[in-house]
Amino acid sequence: MGRGKQQNGPTKETAAPPNGRAQTGTKGRHQDGGKPEQLGLQTWGVFAAVVALTLGTRFYKLEEPDHICWDETHFGKMGSYYINRTFFFDVHPPLGKMLIGLAGHLTGYDGTFPFDKPGDKYGETKYIGMRSFCVCLGSTVVPLAFLTVWELTWSVPAAALAAALLLFDTGCLTLSQYILLDPIMLCFIMGAVFCQSKFDSLRNRPFSTCWWVWMCGAGCFIALAFSVKFVGLFIILWVGLKTVSDLWDLLGDLTLPLMVIFKHFLARALCLIVLPAAIYITCFAVHFHTLYKSGSGDGFMSSAFQSTLEGNKLYQANMPEDIAYGSTITLKNFRPAGGLLHSHWHLYPEGLGAQQQQITAYTHKDDNNLWIIKRYDRNPIPEDPLQFVQNGDLVRLEHVATQRNLHTHQEPAPITKRHFQVTGYGQNGTGDINDIWKVEVVGGAEKSRIKTVRSKVRFIHYMTGCALHSHSKTLPKWGWEQLEVTCNPFTRDKNNLWNVEDHINNQLPNGTFAVYQPSFLGKLLESHAVMVQGNSGLKAKEGEVTSQPWQWPLNYRGQRFSGVNATDYKIYLLGNPVIWWGNLALLAGTMLVFLVEAIRTQRGFVDPPHLAERKLVTLSAARWMATGWALHYLPFYFMGRVLYFHHYFPAMLFQSMLSAIMYDYFLQVVKHKVQPGVYRRIHQWGTAFISIILLHSFYLFHPLSYGMFGPLADNQTSPMYGLKWMESWEI
Repeated sequence: MGRGKQQNGPTKETAAPPNGRAQTGTKGRHQDGGKPEQLGLQTWGVFAAVVALTLGTRFYKLEEPDHICWDETHFGKMGSYYINRTFFFDVHPPLGKMLIGLAGHLTGYDGTFPFDKPGDKYGETKYIGMRSFCVCLGSTVVPLAFLTVWELTWSVPAAALAAALLLFDTGCLTLSQYILLDPIMLCFIMGAVFCQSKFDSLRNRPFSTCWWVWMCGAGCFIALAFSVKFVGLFIILWVGLKTVSDLWDLLGDLTLPLMVIFKHFLARALCLIVLPAAIYITCFAVHFHTLYKSGSGDGFMSSAFQSTLEGNKLYQANMPEDIAYGSTITLKNFRPAGGLLHSHWHLYPEGLGAQQQQITAYTHKDDNNLWIIKRYDRNPIPEDPLQFVQNGDLVRLEHVATQRNLHTHQEPAPITKRHFQVTGYGQNGTGDINDIWKVEVVGGAEKSRIKTVRSKVRFIHYMTGCALHSHSKTLPKWGWEQLEVTCNPFTRDKNNLWNVEDHINNQLPNGTFAVYQPSFLGKLLESHAVMVQGNSGLKAKEGEVTSQPWQWPLNYRGQRFSGVNATDYKIYLLGNPVIWWGNLALLAGTMLVFLVEAIRTQRGFVDPPHLAERKLVTLSAARWMATGWALHYLPFYFMGRVLYFHHYFPAMLFQSMLSAIMYDYFLQVVKHKVQPGVYRRIHQWGTAFISIILLHSFYLFHPLSYGMFGPLADNQTSPMYGLKWMESWEI
């Protein structure tokens, strides 16, 4: 990058046009960086080899191991729920699980395998269809990376390197071979990047058919990515930033009438906002239509939502509407993903207030959620006349299974110390004055009756004035990781609200609850509130290996997919260290190049025309790949939920494409500094060296992906002996 003539600004020869990309004015074969009209025969040959190698490496040993690996236990089970039409709860949007269920159904899986835990044998279960579907989508990532980098740089060596970095990465290989959401989401992310890149290349043909097709394609893929996992939001932001930048450039083009700019804005709003929103909402419409039977996820949803599920007690008229003394009820916290008031025989540990019976909130249906509502001054007897519970009444709640009363006192709660502890107290329904609660109906008239499902109720403690409360904080293992229940001195907290969900009283007639069924929009909004709540509350399980974002680019620690002992079939998710550390070095080099180019521009250095044109194209592509990497990586530093190594792989896609683009940048700089013969030798030897390194490193680490028996890497008989380059690798 020698110093040329200094001047105040770019010359006419090197100036960028208003749309930000240099024009070549060439057709057919490109010269010195001009874009070709189409891929040549040789390029198609390279692309065909990429596709063949990708399919070969991904489908090899697909049936092994023949047992559940890692999160297959979750997503395979959820696919079964779709086949059986039973409702469940998950923290991710539904599309990925729906596609897995559809793939299983189409390939003969009947939805009966329990998917209990990792390591369980599949036996005669037809699981290959679901794995094959995930592999097919995961395999698209490599050829899409090739096409995207070629579209951005018009360089076959750069495109081939981008494909090779993903093709020979053991982490990408492992993640694509199992029944998981990740290969599905990575496919959609790469689809969005490719479509957006194709759309950008058509900026000089606005409103043409191809222009509309590729913009709609980008809109579809960002919607599909977000419909699989919420981290798809980051690809939406990436496409959004590119769109804003494009519109800003158009606004600065004074040759364009304002009406044309307005049409550009409307076109993007239609294809990149309206169309994705319609696709996303349609996914939920299919989700609700398919899962119409009561299932394991009922307890996470509101009572009104449950009334739409066939088989749920609230679905038909089979419960009394008005609550009477002596009724057996369940109480559900009214917040999104609120739990049911619950107790069991276990006591609070020593040192956490009184060692009395635990009171928790539980998100699943259970007999330990049942309570009898009684008058405050005596237990009910069969001879008592029927009397309804009214707003303002003083009551006691007796736990059916243990016959202890809901109780509180001025001891700090186990986790939320500013609240009071809630316990189960007494024997056979007999306790003390701290078992008395006042019923308050939100918005209810004085002496109005308490209604099943319909009434929002506060339970105010008679002696202390605090309100029965639950939130998203979970108790430790001694509390079975259920939700904490406290008594909150601040009585107007929204988490103090409860409603009666189940109601049993043979003396009362059953009522209908169809009137409380929410609309589609209501179900959609509630589902998102519950998913967001569930995502933020995800915590690591005891003994589970998690990771921190700073560890991911370093390939510091992987994830065990299968096996621990020498007799187990072991699979370990770990990136190819040569590729990952090479990517990291090139990322640092990219930042340095950006700095150097900014200084050169500020100082007025001008490159030769052909090199300037190539730099304009290459560095623009590099900046957007770096932006994609940052958007898919940096936000994890601000997340409170549990994190795992596999969360980095969307960022790794951008990082690998960035490495390939910067490789092309260095080639072009060298090309303009040395003689053509020297450049050819550098190019050839460099290509050979990189190819050998990638192939050899893949050969060394491929047992991590394809599986192996034997001892760990510190034993000489291990297939991985001598390859534990970092102590943190659990291989």
